[in-house]
Amino acid sequence: MCFRSRAPAPPPPPPAPVDMPAPPPTQASEAVKSVRKAEKKAAAQLQGRKSTILTGSRGVLEAADIRKKSLLGQ
Repeated sequence: MCFRSRAPAPPPPPPAPVDMPAPPPTQASEAVKSVRKAEKKAAAQLQGRKSTILTGSRGVLEAADIRKKSLLGQ
């Protein structure tokens, strides 16, 4: 016979927090939209293509590493 007592029941979980809905989006005026568009365009023009071009107009000037590997990892 086993006279073990049962473990007490766990307390009930706390109630879930109630999230307030986000306010509805507001309409921006045409002047604000045009200024944002102009700023975005100016930033894109400042960036240019320099970040995508990795070599000069003459290509890669360094010698290529064409040695065969003798062992894996070397």
